[in-house]
Amino acid sequence: MKEIAEGILRKMKSRLEQPVSYKIPLGDNEVPLNPLIAKKIKLEYSGNIFCVNCGRKSNKSFNQGYCYPCFTSLAQCDICIVRPEQCHYDQGTCREPEWGLKHCMHDHIVYLANSSGVKVGITRRSQVPTRWIDQGAIQALAVFRVNTRLQAGLVEVIFKSQVSDRTSWQKMLKGNNPEIDLLAVRDEIFEQCNDSIGEVKKRFGDESVEMLNDSESINIDYPVVEYPTKVKSFNFDKTANVSGKLMGIKGQYLIFDSGVLNIRKFAGYDVKIDKLAS
Repeated sequence: MKEIAEGILRKMKSRLEQPVSYKIPLGDNEVPLNPLIAKKIKLEYSGNIFCVNCGRKSNKSFNQGYCYPCFTSLAQCDICIVRPEQCHYDQGTCREPEWGLKHCMHDHIVYLANSSGVKVGITRRSQVPTRWIDQGAIQALAVFRVNTRLQAGLVEVIFKSQVSDRTSWQKMLKGNNPEIDLLAVRDEIFEQCNDSIGEVKKRFGDESVEMLNDSESINIDYPVVEYPTKVKSFNFDKTANVSGKLMGIKGQYLIFDSGVLNIRKFAGYDVKIDKLAS
């Protein structure tokens, strides 16, 4: 057994290559994961959790890595992050106006993706294609550019009348979803929702919502040698040691021959990675 790194876990970093290139942050270390595919590794949780924002030791993690005081005070933990149509920055009630100005009052992309089937989503323009990779999408298509997070949320709600905004993580991890003609789906939804999109433009101005007519669907390939037929999820709160042959990485999941581990869920956990003998 050889120790690779130890430290506070953060969500995996990715780069769009063929296949996607992954690194896992542990404290000050960033461990390249692609070279560990098909190797036996072990992740060991020490039992300690530290807030990803303030660094305070916490007995429990909230909202993927925050201590309770940060969870209840930070704008990035507000309900409008998961329901952007409820963004209240313009009402002057944002928990952190400077954070909101930096993250919510800039260009966003409304997109279609194929992760466990077609879905709609939004992300900051600067987060393309990271957001798509984090969701395990095998295809993605930018549909609209909008000026703010609120406007993106309103357009997303309109699209949700036609397609889901959720991913079935179990289905996504089985890796057997077929390709979809996202351009055709986009055109069909736009035909159904044109009037509603027009109402958003009328409210915020024609320049607030720009349809990206020249956008092309991209394909995303993940470093997976074998997908599971049944998806069993590991949980550090129940099992401190997770080990096995690393069969692949998709989204924010490590896929072992014995189960899967959602790295993002355990951000802030103190973890050690070891390479095991074959």
